[in-house]
Amino acid sequence: MRNTPPSREVQRERRAWILESDKWTHDRHVEKGYRIKWGYVGIAYLVEAMVIGASLAGAWLFAGVYSDGDSQSFYFMLLAPLVYAAVELCRVPLGILARTQRSYLVRGLAVLGIIFAAGVTTKSVSQLGEMMFHPRLMEAAKTKTALKDAQADRSSLDTRIAAADARVAQYTTELDQIEKRSAENAAQLAGLPAQRCERVYGTNSKGVRYQNLKCVTDPRTATIAASVSKASADRNGVTKLLEEARTARAGLDRGATDRRVADAEQKYRQAVNRSQLHSFTAMVYGVDPIDVTDAQVHAFLRIFVFVPALCAAFASTILALCAVSVRKTFMDEDEFGAAVNPEASTYMLAPFAEGIVREVNTSLQKSVRDAVASGAAIPLERRAVAAPNQNAAGGVGAGA
Repeated sequence: MRNTPPSREVQRERRAWILESDKWTHDRHVEKGYRIKWGYVGIAYLVEAMVIGASLAGAWLFAGVYSDGDSQSFYFMLLAPLVYAAVELCRVPLGILARTQRSYLVRGLAVLGIIFAAGVTTKSVSQLGEMMFHPRLMEAAKTKTALKDAQADRSSLDTRIAAADARVAQYTTELDQIEKRSAENAAQLAGLPAQRCERVYGTNSKGVRYQNLKCVTDPRTATIAASVSKASADRNGVTKLLEEARTARAGLDRGATDRRVADAEQKYRQAVNRSQLHSFTAMVYGVDPIDVTDAQVHAFLRIFVFVPALCAAFASTILALCAVSVRKTFMDEDEFGAAVNPEASTYMLAPFAEGIVREVNTSLQKSVRDAVASGAAIPLERRAVAAPNQNAAGGVGAGA
């Protein structure tokens, strides 16, 4: 394909058309008193569209999770987000109106509308921020609940073990006391004198003599023997209870509970390490992430949710405000369409004329002084004095 030079006439027409278009655009901006940079406005609308789309998507997911499968509740939960989206769509036009309107009342109303719309946007974006942190926080909360349950079970087991140990100690003490009492009774019984037996002689009613063997026992023997029997019975009962208490204590194993607590602590630590909010909170407060309290997490959550929400609420509006360039001096009087009265032109131009004449006179006087000082010119009064002297001198010379 042969390269042909561009036509200069076409180039001139194109340049003239561009200049004429720029002049028309400039005149239009001058006439309106402001200029809107539509590229920035387009970016502001794009940001607004992203915020609205994310808010509606979050509301859709939120309604799907919390409507519990009820379609009517699902659609009920979507009505308010649609209205919020419509309100958020007004922020960029309100920002442009706040810069282009000349009435301070309209500007105030536009700023008030921006604040109201920013509040709605803050609510929607803060809900999205909370939904972003919600899964990790829920996982951390579940694992923390499991950890607390395991710790409570261990505390309960410790209480049961302490009670079982106390029961075993009690039965052991009672058995020792019974053994001691039984030993004392046996010693007392062994220390009693033996039976004294003697023969008794006598005559019965028939006059027949008889003899019998009579044994006399110490009266304390029966009491001590009864005590020995009772101690033996008590020992058997306490021994049985002690065996049962020891069996129950052996069934209380702290190792399984300790392992459960250790597993719960490990899961909770993993959940906390996966939570950015816990990590940032621990970094700010200078503690271990697993030692962060719920109050500290929620205090940091307010910062992480509301501050970005406020920034997102005003970002596109600030961009729209900055996209409008307002001219400090919109137009001169001719461009305002004001007609000057010919009779007033004298009064309007007189100060300028006087200033010009004064400046010209000052410059002329300075030029004359410079010329006189340099000898290039002679002042008029000095010329008038010099002329008669020259004439007298000439007459004398002529007479001579």
